[in-house]
Amino acid sequence: MKLHEYQAKRQMETFGLPVLKGAVISSVAEVSSVLMKTGEGPIRGEGPIRGGGPWVLKAQVHTGGRGKAGGVKRVEEVKEAEAFVQNLLGKKLVTHQTGPEGLVVRSILVEPAVKVDRELYAAVLINRKTGHPVLMVSAEGGMDIELLAATAPEKIFRVEVDPHRGLESFQARDLAFATGLAGELLGESVRFFQNLVKLFISSDASLVEVNPLGVRPGKGGECPRLLAMDAKMTIDDNAAFRHADLFKEADISDLSNAERRAAEVGISYIRLDGTIGCMVNGAGLAMATMDIIKLQGGEPANFLDVGGGATVEQVTEAFRIILSDPHVRVILVNIFGGIMKCDVIAEGIVQAVKTTGLDRPLVVRLEGNRVEEGRKILADSGMKMTLASDLADAARKSVELSLTTVSQGGPR
Repeated sequence: MKLHEYQAKRQMETFGLPVLKGAVISSVAEVSSVLMKTGEGPIRGEGPIRGGGPWVLKAQVHTGGRGKAGGVKRVEEVKEAEAFVQNLLGKKLVTHQTGPEGLVVRSILVEPAVKVDRELYAAVLINRKTGHPVLMVSAEGGMDIELLAATAPEKIFRVEVDPHRGLESFQARDLAFATGLAGELLGESVRFFQNLVKLFISSDASLVEVNPLGVRPGKGGECPRLLAMDAKMTIDDNAAFRHADLFKEADISDLSNAERRAAEVGISYIRLDGTIGCMVNGAGLAMATMDIIKLQGGEPANFLDVGGGATVEQVTEAFRIILSDPHVRVILVNIFGGIMKCDVIAEGIVQAVKTTGLDRPLVVRLEGNRVEEGRKILADSGMKMTLASDLADAARKSVELSLTTVSQGGPR
């Protein structure tokens, strides 16, 4: 689950990470009153708020590149803010990450504009090889961090963290020295980096990012000087049971109807741009299925994992979701029965076809637990389908049928 910036900053605040006092608006009518409450002033808990600008307004959408796309603006007056909100709310924001379809802006975060001397970068994510958190920092933060990673990776410093011990003080000091945060900022930098890692581990996050991490002007002893000016967090969906309150606030408005339906029944589904719809049990097998489809010259239309213990109802809904994609020319069902029973998959396919109809070729590869029972259910159903002997055979037949469908004027 992705958090909006204001949600991520709320989590950061609970872990002692300094963030600005902001507020979220969802209509033009709220602009004036909200701005007066978030005027120039301060970090949360750091004294009274003085109404008055300047302010920074930020579109709350699950994407990076908001600034370059026009989703972030510094304003001096209320009327300027109202005009910005009027032009942005309810409209699609198109960034380099969203693609041309963009994302609809439904809320905007308002924060006081503050002056900083430097902008750094800090993020925690998982090292997929070791399974351990990795803290990455750079002295050059801001909008071009992706370009920096591509052109000057040596300017990004990394340290792997023991998830049981957290970030050690000496590790945090090394990163502080590497990014020029020594001297009077050393103690504060160590605390910031350690708390950032604590937030990551405690939240079961897959990503916590601060970009930019601002260094405010001031003299030694003034605290805090470091400031999380932007925040991005992604929480592992498998940890939802441990963060029920947080997941209740999940914003799924950016999901397609198919993705929402899949989430409601516990199916992992991601739409892709291909033409061969896939229904598979197990994430690894689903990835292998997509790879083999591409190896045979085809393009998968989706990633869909019904899981190891799917019910007939889940399989039926998965079939409906695939059929709802007009770009799908062929459906490939690839099931290896371990925990999953092949007869359950077969019953789900038959039920789905009865309720939704089948207007596209169907390729089925079943193997494993109760495979003979599953094949019998399909054979007795009277449905027209193509059976495959193995995965390579299934992929090859699916690609051939997808090309035949196009030549016959089928779905494109």
